[in-house]
Amino acid sequence: MSDTASTAPLAGRIALVTGASRGIGRASALALAKAGAHVIATARSQGGLEELDDEIRALTGERATLAPMDLVDGDGADQLGLAIHQRHARLDVLVHAGAILGGLTPVSHIDPPSWDRTIAVNLTSTYRLIRSLEPLLRQSHAGRAIFLTTGRAARPKAFWGAYAATKAGMEALVRCWADEIEQTQVRAILVDPNIMRTRMRAEAFPGEDPETLTDPAEIGPMIVELALSNPGLPTETVKFNDWKAARAT
Repeated sequence: MSDTASTAPLAGRIALVTGASRGIGRASALALAKAGAHVIATARSQGGLEELDDEIRALTGERATLAPMDLVDGDGADQLGLAIHQRHARLDVLVHAGAILGGLTPVSHIDPPSWDRTIAVNLTSTYRLIRSLEPLLRQSHAGRAIFLTTGRAARPKAFWGAYAATKAGMEALVRCWADEIEQTQVRAILVDPNIMRTRMRAEAFPGEDPETLTDPAEIGPMIVELALSNPGLPTETVKFNDWKAARAT
């Protein structure tokens, strides 16, 4: 393998990251850019995206494509897909990291507007992104779609109803889609990052010392590996803790 291939294994690839302004999305975008991919970054925060772009430029000398967008905007997802088609004609990597907690409260006390938004961000956006981006992923010689999930989907717990239900729905949707595209070059991957130092974690556990938690930057190399992998159907969720332990040995 050449030095260029080893230091930039994703050179020439196009990668879209949602929730890219902070946390796991930001860490994924930085890692993909460092690996040579051209990053298209989406988030609600224009300022956060501009800070990410500055970091990518300092790291690689290249600029990201910034696409401020609220995940509840389904038409925005369609417009994004059209823009990627017009500029690149394909998409090689999707990392769907954007999500919200939706509050921790008894199911019977969930506020309807909060429920509707959590459904829209965590579940409906996944469908809209798949709908918009599948044709672009099919144009890649090895399209990879990586979806961030949570252990709460398989292990629901009191007060986590909105988040657990929407993530469980997302997992089911992704697995159905993966089965439909099995005969193509596109592969879907579900990733459980476990506990990390993110704003969502701080929202759920405000009294927790963030310095005791894993820095999201640690998941970046795993995301790059998955973008280069050739997995089967996502019958099992890829767990960051297992990957980290295997790497350590």
